[in-house]
Amino acid sequence: MLNDVGSRFGNGLGSTLLKAVVFVAVAASVAPAALAQQGFFTRDDVIKYTPDWKGERFPDGRPKVPDSILDRMKSVTLEEAWAVLQGAGFMHQYEDGWLSIHGDQILVGRALTSVWMPGRPDIQKVIEETQTAENHRIGGMNAWPVDMLQPRDVYVSDHFGLKEGGPSIGDNVGNAIYAKSGNGIVYNGAVRDINGLNELPNFTAFVRYYDPSHHYGSLKSGRLLNSTMVSINGPTRIGEVLVMPGDVVLGRNGGVIFIPPQLAEKVVVTAERTHLEDAFGHARLKEGKYTAGQIDARWSADIQKDYHEWLKQNEDHLPVPKEVIEQVINEPIR
Repeated sequence: MLNDVGSRFGNGLGSTLLKAVVFVAVAASVAPAALAQQGFFTRDDVIKYTPDWKGERFPDGRPKVPDSILDRMKSVTLEEAWAVLQGAGFMHQYEDGWLSIHGDQILVGRALTSVWMPGRPDIQKVIEETQTAENHRIGGMNAWPVDMLQPRDVYVSDHFGLKEGGPSIGDNVGNAIYAKSGNGIVYNGAVRDINGLNELPNFTAFVRYYDPSHHYGSLKSGRLLNSTMVSINGPTRIGEVLVMPGDVVLGRNGGVIFIPPQLAEKVVVTAERTHLEDAFGHARLKEGKYTAGQIDARWSADIQKDYHEWLKQNEDHLPVPKEVIEQVINEPIR
C-alpha cells in the first residue's frame, strides 16, 4: 500500500503524502510538534503543487477561486466543463457511478480533501499522538478535516470505497460539514443516517453507498480498527481522478467533474458563450430564418453579423455577464 501511494502520485507527491504514514521507530525520535508538521500537507506543500494558480489563497494554501466564478459555475454543464479540460490536457477529471443525496440539485464549491487507508494500529498510534487544537485535530479523525472547512467548500474524501464498517459520515458529522461549509460532499465510501442527511436542504452529496454500520477509526476500537486517515489537504484519488485541494467541484446529473482552479474562469466563460450561441440559434430556428444545417455548421459572415446585432438588442435580458457579451460583440467577423 505504501508503494502504491508513491507510484500513484509520482516520487515528489508520493514522498510528501507518505509523510502522513510514519513508522513508529521514527516517531519515537521526533518531537510531537515536528511530527505534526510532517503529518499532513502543509501550506507550503499545497502552494508547491498548485503552481498555476496565481490568485488568492486560503490560510491553508488552497487556491480560493472567487465566489463570483462559483456562482456562474452553477449554469455550466458537465459536457461544457469536460470539453475545456480536455482541450487543456486534463484528461481524467470526471467520475460517475454515485449514489446522490438531493440529486436534483447542483453541487459547486472548492475542494478540501482527505484520504483514508485500511486501519493499521502502529500508524494510527503515531497519528493520534499528533492531535492538537492548533492542527485542527480534536476528537475523532473523521472530524479533523471537517473542522478546517470554510464557507462554500466541498469535503472530498477517499475512504477506499469501504461499505460495511465504512461510514465515517452520518447525520452528526453531516450537520457539522453543513454548518461549516453550507455545502455537501463527494465521498468515495459509505454514509449512514441517510434520513438525517436528507433533512439538510442543501447537503448535495455524491457518495458510493448507504450502509447502516459505522466505521472504527481510533485505537479505542482495538481489533476493530478498520480505517486510518493518512492525509488532509493533499492529493486525493476519487475513482479515476486525482483531486487537488482547491479544485472546483461541479456535481450534477449523477456525475462529478473536478476543475483545476486555474481553468475555472475559462470553463465558465466558454460555457456562457456557448449558451449565448445556443439561445441565438434556437431563436432563429423557431423564426425559420435559418435552417438547422446553417446553425449547426460554422456560421457564415452574415450569420455572425446577425448574431452580433441580436446580442446588442438583447444584452439586457440575457443571463450572462455583460462583459462577456461585450467581448463577443467586439470580436471581428470572420
